[in-house]
Amino acid sequence: MSQPLRQEVTLLINDVLRAKPRQDVVTVAPDATVRELVALLAEHNVGALIVSRDGSSVDGIASERDVVRRLNDDPDLLDAPVSAIATSVVHSCEGTSAVTELMQVMTEHRVRHIPVLAEGSLAGIISIGDVVKSRIGELEFERDQLDTYLHQT
Repeated sequence: MSQPLRQEVTLLINDVLRAKPRQDVVTVAPDATVRELVALLAEHNVGALIVSRDGSSVDGIASERDVVRRLNDDPDLLDAPVSAIATSVVHSCEGTSAVTELMQVMTEHRVRHIPVLAEGSLAGIISIGDVVKSRIGELEFERDQLDTYLHQT
């Protein structure tokens, strides 16, 4: 008895967003201080925040790395505005894109956090940790399917 071929399922970014424990996106205003940014990063236990004037546009992204790299050169950095350290050219994606495409962008551009847009507005944020977790889940599912198949024959 032959088994049907397994159909390839493309994991979408929206699938990863739905699996996250929190659906909201924490943002920081460009004129907030770096000290406020650090407090928000710690409070929400995240590695980066979207810089946004209104909570739906993406004006930049600011990460722990941005703070650490600049703090060494400027001890007064904590009182500077977030806009002084934020990355203003931000790679983004749509929720309907494949996770494999996102992985390629993250690898090529060496970024760990990418905002997800829906019709031009901020809909989520995906971290490299989110991608790894989803990929591990996919691999575990495939392993279980293969194990079941092998034990049926």
